[in-house]
Amino acid sequence: MHPSSLFSNPRGFAYPLAIIAVVALGLGALAAVDLESTALWREREAELLFRGQAIREAIRQYYEKSPGTLKTFPQDLKDLLSDPRTPGTRRYLRKLYRDPMTPDGEWVVIRGAGGGIRGVRSASERAPFKRANFPKGLEPFGGNEKVSDWVFEYAPAPPQTAPIPPASKPALPPMSPGPYPVPARP
Repeated sequence: MHPSSLFSNPRGFAYPLAIIAVVALGLGALAAVDLESTALWREREAELLFRGQAIREAIRQYYEKSPGTLKTFPQDLKDLLSDPRTPGTRRYLRKLYRDPMTPDGEWVVIRGAGGGIRGVRSASERAPFKRANFPKGLEPFGGNEKVSDWVFEYAPAPPQTAPIPPASKPALPPMSPGPYPVPARP
């Protein structure tokens, strides 16, 4: 058989070409889905940072605007929508944000000593894409191994106390003459 006769007979040539085309399209689609999934996950991480900061700021405002001298944390996240301690409506959040990293959207709540909510974190155990270049105030998130390590907690500064003036040296009582020689005073 002459080599040129292989290409002159078109029978059977289209089927292998169609198989190669289908495989190439499948691999291309798989790569596109993977890129889309990565982009979606990065978008969710950005949304988690936004929502977590918003909740932490709402908790800060709730705590700082406590009526009276005793500062308290909210007992429920719904308290950030309408403060039950004040007459009328005082809102710290317009709506309750859901955790964008989990299917159920539930936050892991961080409670303080008095049982109030000090912060939230995601329940997702997935490794984050973002590892550096966090916004101001979130720098400690850099290098965390899991998204659930990103904790959005408000920690109030300890109360300021007035500085105590240094105590003056007490005056020495006058020494009485006695049988021993009296040392000279400095």
